[in-house]
Amino acid sequence: MGLKQIVKTDKAPAGLKGIFNQAIIANGMVYCSGSVAMDPETGKIVDGDVKVHTHRVLKNLSAVLEAAGTSMDNVVKVNVFLADMGDFAAMNEVYTQYFGEVKPCRTCVAVKTLPLNTDVEIEVSSDDIV
Repeated sequence: MGLKQIVKTDKAPAGLKGIFNQAIIANGMVYCSGSVAMDPETGKIVDGDVKVHTHRVLKNLSAVLEAAGTSMDNVVKVNVFLADMGDFAAMNEVYTQYFGEVKPCRTCVAVKTLPLNTDVEIEVSSDDIV
């Protein structure tokens, strides 16, 4: 069993101390915690609609992956959680801009509520080799 390495960056919202980390590297993979549209400097959800929120979430995740030594190009699995499946098309308009030609595997589900009552949360897993 391999060692777990914590990934931390101030370019994305911090994980809740004692609860979770931004990401963990284990066995050649980077596992990112779910991210919401929180501004890393203010700790508050950014103003805007699901498109604005999806951009912020994916920027946060990109920063965490960069700190881990990888990038969105190496993401193999994505889980998207929406507060309203009516936002599916709008979220996808933004989502497709962040991944290359070979899109990762993905699950997208609607949930009753998300942290801080936001509209989208996304988590990714990536190969840690750039």
